[in-house]
Amino acid sequence: MKNIYTIVLCILLMFTTSVYSQQKKIRSSNVVDWTVTVDPYKPGQFTNPKKLPLISVKGNSFVLPTGDTIIFRGLAVADPDKLDQDGQWNKQLFEFVKSCGANIVRIPVHPIAWRVRTPEKYLNLLHQAVEWCTELELYVIIDWHSIGNLGMELFQDPMYNTTKKETYEFWRIIAIYFQGNNTVAFYELFNEPTTYSGKLGRMSWSEWKQINENIISLIRAYDEEPIPLVAGFDWGYDLTPLRIEPVQANGIAYVTHPYPHKRTPPYEPKWDEVFGFAREKYPIFATEFGLISGDHGYSDNEDYANRIIAYFDSLHISWTAWILDPDWYPRLLDSWKTMKLTSSGVFFKKVLLERNTQREQ
Repeated sequence: MKNIYTIVLCILLMFTTSVYSQQKKIRSSNVVDWTVTVDPYKPGQFTNPKKLPLISVKGNSFVLPTGDTIIFRGLAVADPDKLDQDGQWNKQLFEFVKSCGANIVRIPVHPIAWRVRTPEKYLNLLHQAVEWCTELELYVIIDWHSIGNLGMELFQDPMYNTTKKETYEFWRIIAIYFQGNNTVAFYELFNEPTTYSGKLGRMSWSEWKQINENIISLIRAYDEEPIPLVAGFDWGYDLTPLRIEPVQANGIAYVTHPYPHKRTPPYEPKWDEVFGFAREKYPIFATEFGLISGDHGYSDNEDYANRIIAYFDSLHISWTAWILDPDWYPRLLDSWKTMKLTSSGVFFKKVLLERNTQREQ
């Protein structure tokens, strides 16, 4: 009988301990664990972050540490997440960009890909790209690739959906991770701001200017070296508000996306009016444009293609053509299998090889 009592007592003790343990777990899930302090924002560890000369702004130009002026001419690749899913995220892609004569590559980061992949895993992709580009002596633009009205948080397509908070957090993470890395020369703060003729709400230039000043201030709290790129309205095309109300920040450049459909010929007087005028005071970077008429080939866009390049040359405007991918338009690549360029790609490669790393006189 004594043994039975002992067994029952043991069972009761075990049950009581189990219940207590479960209650403790439940209680602990509803309270703050003050012993856990995880910093999600950490600088990346790079092999040779100072290999490339640091780029800065002097007056209305981009300059090297020697004081010499440099013009950037390059290509855009697709979102790293897409390229990874396509099985094309590798150093060979950037070697191909380099072989086309580029001295810079634009890397677009779509908000949806940033969220779904998660910032930590997406940073791994960007880390790889920057290491490869450092080895190849290619500078990098990191582009927050959204289209729409960030003020009212209304966007042209779900892939571009974001918020001001997410945008600020994105740039804080990027600024910390790439601080001191000379390869990442430019931060394109927002791809293409537009209200879509009111279909995406309203936003004044003053509101847009303030958002950009907030982002620039945030970035520079962590790293003062990268050059912020600020886009104009009308899908990143129109810089006319700079005549009255420029962004209050030094060492920045302005973005234009002068696709051919924006204006009818003759182009040059209209380009002067909308963005060319700003070149007198500020560096201008045409981070996105391409041949979109007809079948997107050179033959249907010959007049525009030659005129826009000549215009960039005349004003010493830096540029990156859109896009080295067989799926996105206007495409510069015909196929991943053959790595054959389209006629537009052949045109831009010829221009890049002729003008690679030119410096202003």
